[in-house]
Amino acid sequence: MVTTTPVKRIGLADLTHLSTGKRTRLYRMMYESGLKNGTLMVLPYDQGLEHGPRDFFPYPPSGDPAYICELAIEAGFSAVAFQYGIAEKYIAKFAGRIPLILKLNGKTEVPSDAQALSPQNSSVVDAVRLGADAVGYTLYVGSPRQDEDFRQFMQVREDAEKYGMPLIVWAYPRGEAVEAKGGRDSLWAVDYAARTAAELGADIVKINFPKLAPPEKREKHPKPYNELEESDEQRIHRVIASAVQTPVLLSGGEKGNDADVLQKVRLSMEAGAIGMIFGRNVWQRPYEEALRLTAQFREILSEYSRPL
Repeated sequence: MVTTTPVKRIGLADLTHLSTGKRTRLYRMMYESGLKNGTLMVLPYDQGLEHGPRDFFPYPPSGDPAYICELAIEAGFSAVAFQYGIAEKYIAKFAGRIPLILKLNGKTEVPSDAQALSPQNSSVVDAVRLGADAVGYTLYVGSPRQDEDFRQFMQVREDAEKYGMPLIVWAYPRGEAVEAKGGRDSLWAVDYAARTAAELGADIVKINFPKLAPPEKREKHPKPYNELEESDEQRIHRVIASAVQTPVLLSGGEKGNDADVLQKVRLSMEAGAIGMIFGRNVWQRPYEEALRLTAQFREILSEYSRPL
């Protein structure tokens, strides 16, 4: 039986290896915004590039980035995550009211994920100019183009160090090799992605909630994952432990029912996550409903403070 590592709830006080610039920017997001208790609650809005306008159909007002900023501010989010063009056009109006995470790379969903690479389209210098408090980078672990991805990421990491900018890695398993070994959302794949992001130098890693693959896929996992039939709680605990001294943000993914979403928040925070990153689960709902749900997120996150 493979056991998991005891829970360690990493906070800013534990990240003594970070530069003063990075610690200052993280402090603004973790202690001057959001719940102001050392946790993070991020509203991502890069889906317009990644998925096209279709994600805005369920609730049309969400297609307006100004609406997203107003929602993030009123709901008490720690930051919004925008691609360059949206940040350039909209964030100035809200400067100082909501921290910005600038996504530095992205791709459309038109090509197949089998050859996935998320090309860089903006820089850490752009993030500094736009007043961002962090940058985001999507890393496709297992893609046949991961050698290019790793080199691109190395330059971003070097620039983030140079300018004191926190680097948040969206760590996503992708590609035919991943699918051949049981699927991109499986425990094996998500666990590997979390560790890879930590190994390559992420300051914070964003991952999807790991799923229990069906038996016919689980048997394709490398050992010992092919023998594990762990609960939701055990799986998320294992993945967060694999990120070793790297705070973990859990993604909300596609819109789900309230009970499932809140259970995911509770399990993630109990396992040691530093916070949650919820986009479609929030802005694909009417405004008042979104505020009600995020108030429930905040109630759970308030129980997991990280004092300095």
